[in-house]
Amino acid sequence: MKRSLYEPLIAEGLTSLRLRYDYRTDKEYIIAAKEWDPDIDWSQYNKTFYMESMLTENDVRLNNKETRAMFEKYGLTDYLNEVFELLRRGKFFGMDCFYSSYKDMRFTANIHSFVLGKNNKDHAIYTGGIRRHEKDEPEIEVIIDGLNLGRAESHKHVAAGLHYGGGKITVQADPVDLEDQKELGFLSYALDRVRFFTGPDMRYPVELADAMAPFTCYITAGLKNNPIGPSGDPTAWGVTAAMKEAVKFKFGKDSLEGLKIAVMGLGAVGFPQAGYLIENGADLIVCDLDPKAIQQLKEKYPEANIEVVDANEILNVEADILCPCAIGGFLTEEVIDNLKVKMVFGAANNQLHATNIEEEIILAKRLAARDILYQECWIQNIGGVMSGAVMYRDGANADRQALMDRAYQVCGERTKINLQEAKELGITPTENAYRSVESKIYV
Repeated sequence: MKRSLYEPLIAEGLTSLRLRYDYRTDKEYIIAAKEWDPDIDWSQYNKTFYMESMLTENDVRLNNKETRAMFEKYGLTDYLNEVFELLRRGKFFGMDCFYSSYKDMRFTANIHSFVLGKNNKDHAIYTGGIRRHEKDEPEIEVIIDGLNLGRAESHKHVAAGLHYGGGKITVQADPVDLEDQKELGFLSYALDRVRFFTGPDMRYPVELADAMAPFTCYITAGLKNNPIGPSGDPTAWGVTAAMKEAVKFKFGKDSLEGLKIAVMGLGAVGFPQAGYLIENGADLIVCDLDPKAIQQLKEKYPEANIEVVDANEILNVEADILCPCAIGGFLTEEVIDNLKVKMVFGAANNQLHATNIEEEIILAKRLAARDILYQECWIQNIGGVMSGAVMYRDGANADRQALMDRAYQVCGERTKINLQEAKELGITPTENAYRSVESKIYV
């Protein structure tokens, strides 16, 4: 049997799995259940049945001992322990797993902390994006990705002043069919169950938001009639403000004029990020897997100094700043030792190749030892989550300019404070970032 939390569920005809970890007592719990029949018509969700409806006459509930026995039956006890060890090392609250036999969809809510959301008087408790992974990806890698992003989300919320718990939703499934009401209904049902407000992330098209909107109020970012526009804009604008403060701290310069900045990725965030840097006088080195994105950037800024390199070369270029705006986890020991930049400051999530804070700090110290300025990405890339919160709270009355101004002010000010405090304390900006927020998460 494959190393998977879902395989025992499938074999036993179950639908749901809940893992919980209490870092105060170091106790862990797991329960499993059958909560719906395999032939349920998910296209009828919130039409003829609802989140609170009973969806099977043959429900099954397995307690902690019984669920562990099930994993032992299928030779997966060691794998289950490996997953719980990830929860332990990151002080995670847990994971909620929902399986639909329709299209073999595996929906996982990776929940880091509910503390900020527990008394927020909103229907939602958590926020974090929903991203798709291919079915053939090793599940443990999907779990690590979701947990890392969920942990970063908790810290983003403190940095952004938001009162929601942090997490991330991952779905192992085939590419979404936006016309398939059953598929959309299941995703919406699972989203409602975990009480996340969210928006489409990697491998899910932005159009998913409008497709799911008739089923759930929790899909907020990416809607077609969104009055604040794409969330990449406030994210990039906040990073720009943070970078300016970092440049002032590192180089003593009041602007980005004349700096050479390597932008890694020209996607939903990277494209506007490159534009803001050009408008602030920077010279760019760029890469993207899509040649059209590079061409569009050159057409939009025909007078800009833009050098293009292959994606596998961007980490080896000589530049003042590396601005990552693509997938995270790329800053390994080997990459750090070979960087030819003076700062790493960008919008990508979880840039350090780590699974917990302790590993992040080791890599942050390695960067500092090479005199490369770096701070945790969740200090500066919070414009997106701020965008989602504004849309969830204000809907059609959301104010784009107020959001942009707020993202710029918060990201710039927090970066200025973080870098200065770290200097005064003689620690890395990453260490100080965690020092400044953890008392608000782990209580």
